Amino acid sequence: MSEMIKVGMADLKICKYPDKLTTLGLGSCVGIALYDSATKISGLAHIMLPDSTQIRNNSNIAKFADTGIVELIRQMTAAGASKSRLTAKIAGGAQMFAMKDNSDFMRVGDRNVEAVKAVLAKEGIRIIAQDTGLNYGRTVELDSATGEYLIKSVGKPVKVI
Repeated sequence: MSEMIKVGMADLKICKYPDKLTTLGLGSCVGIALYDSATKISGLAHIMLPDSTQIRNNSNIAKFADTGIVELIRQMTAAGASKSRLTAKIAGGAQMFAMKDNSDFMRVGDRNVEAVKAVLAKEGIRIIAQDTGLNYGRTVELDSATGEYLIKSVGKPVKVI
C-alpha cells in the first residue's frame, strides 16, 4: 500500500517507493520534484520566494529556492539517493493576477522559476520537464515508482511530465 505524503506551503519532504508526494495550490510558488531513478527516492519542495537573503525573517529554509533546494538534496542524499543521478521536474510559477504594473515585485512566479533554474544549474541537476508560468494554479503529485509528475489544474486536462 502506498502512502500519499502531503507537502505544505514553504515545506519539503522526501519519500521512497512506493509512496507519493503531493502539494496543493501552486500559484506563484514552484514545486520542485527531484528523483533518483535507481533508488526510487523522491523529493518535493514547495517554495514561495526566490531568495532568502532578501528577507529578514528567513528561518524557514523550505520557503526559499536558494535554501530549500539545497536542503532537499541534502535530505535525499542522506536517505541514499545519489546527487549525480538526480533529475528535476518543476511546476508552478504562475502570474496569478493580471497586473498593469509589471514590476519585479509583482512577477514573483517568474522570479521563482528563474531562481529555481539557477539553483538547480549551480547544483548540477538537470531539469528534464517543466510546466511553469501562465495564469493558473496547479496541484502536483510525484510518483516514486516512476518519477512521473502529475499536474492537475481546474478546467484543464491532467498532465504528466
